[in-house]
Amino acid sequence: MFKAKVIIKRRPSILDPQGKAVEKGAQHLGLTNIRNTRIGKYIEFDVLSDNREEAEKEVNDYCNKLLANPIMEDYEFTLEEVK
Repeated sequence: MFKAKVIIKRRPSILDPQGKAVEKGAQHLGLTNIRNTRIGKYIEFDVLSDNREEAEKEVNDYCNKLLANPIMEDYEFTLEEVK
């Protein structure tokens, strides 16, 4: 079994309105040195496979088909073997 840890981010060319709103909030709180805030997603799950290549394929399929929007987002992941 593997533990998958996925980070999904908007592509740099895509506007991030949530990041802009949070950054504006930071400025209202007096945090004036904050710039270029981008908001992403962090997702963890288990993959019930003993084969790393199969687990990687399954995680890629999961990300491409459901977790990430391939038009607007990029993702990266790590797999840790769980004993």
